[in-house]
Amino acid sequence: MASSAEALPCTQSQYLPAENLIHVFWHEGMLKHDTGTGVFDTGMDPGFLDVLEKHPENADRVKNMFSILKRGPISPFVSWHQGRPALISELISFHTQEYVNELIEADRNGGKELCGGTFLNPGSWDAALLAAGSTLSAMKHIIDGHGKIVYALVRPPGHHAQPTQADGYCFLNNAGLAVQLALDGGCRKVVVLDIDVHYGNGTAEGFYHSNKVLTISLHMNHGSWGASHPQGGTIDELGEGEGFGYNLNLPLPNGTGDKGYGYAMQHLVVPAIKKFEPDMMVLVVGQDSSAFDPNGRQCLTMEGYREIGQTIRGMADKYSNGRLLIVQEGGYHITYAAYCLHATLEGVLNVSEPLLSDPLACYPEDESFPTKVIEAIKKYHKEVVPFLKDA
Repeated sequence: MASSAEALPCTQSQYLPAENLIHVFWHEGMLKHDTGTGVFDTGMDPGFLDVLEKHPENADRVKNMFSILKRGPISPFVSWHQGRPALISELISFHTQEYVNELIEADRNGGKELCGGTFLNPGSWDAALLAAGSTLSAMKHIIDGHGKIVYALVRPPGHHAQPTQADGYCFLNNAGLAVQLALDGGCRKVVVLDIDVHYGNGTAEGFYHSNKVLTISLHMNHGSWGASHPQGGTIDELGEGEGFGYNLNLPLPNGTGDKGYGYAMQHLVVPAIKKFEPDMMVLVVGQDSSAFDPNGRQCLTMEGYREIGQTIRGMADKYSNGRLLIVQEGGYHITYAAYCLHATLEGVLNVSEPLLSDPLACYPEDESFPTKVIEAIKKYHKEVVPFLKDA
């Protein structure tokens, strides 16, 4: 892995046209967030198991994402950039000072379990600052006109972190901070499309009263999981005040699969983006929607991710002059998550043929039930969401 003092990997990307490049922001210091071992994500040792597993949000998953972009078939299309830590003052654009102080104090005291499965250990705060700062730098790269397609390869993830609390392995909302930077930098309207298997509740909460940010989340229908995650991700959580109608939750049945996600994209996501007409696009990616992820049950394969990438690239080209920020979130199968990331970025690049074949191939799916659910959501949106009534 490249250290922070070394130059990041050099490839032939420097000779490719800008529209065929993905600019990747990364810092190896994010690997120092050690989430420990136990029974799944609990950190618990019951005393009767010989082998405990790593917490699902561990450094290995991101090491493989880094290496597949560095040495995989997509590597010629990647331009590497050094990440950096966020300033405390930058965090206040999304989070409250009181919450940031709580994190600083937890770090100063040697760590704390902030909520179920979310451990701030020695090294975690520095990693979280690097994730936030690298994502902010990625967005600034776009705003300043240095690149149009930019990917923040970051951990810890962020989309569950709310303005006032941690949640679901997340401390700081990396995407939310970047969206606010875009608004502050002159963008009129921003779309955030979140395809992580879990509801992007933190990002939604941060812009719940805004009509300048359209948050769309395609997620497993998992509901609330306690005090840290009070939001249910249901279709009736639409925003409030000026933001009413600008938070679109698309809870999909378990096992929705490639065809179901494709149907949701074409019948729900694309029409909403078309009506909203953003001038900045943010794709929040989690490979935990894959067929083999330990933390999800949505059954996407590489082909499904590739098609989502193609669709969002088409929307970016049409509405935001090609400007697209991609922010890493979940994805916990150590190898397949990296493959699905590769496929997503292939789609974003609009490559004519897949660069990498799927090592796990097809997964059986039944598209009939997801289609019925999607049609019901579409009908609800037309009846309730003002800007979608004639979509």
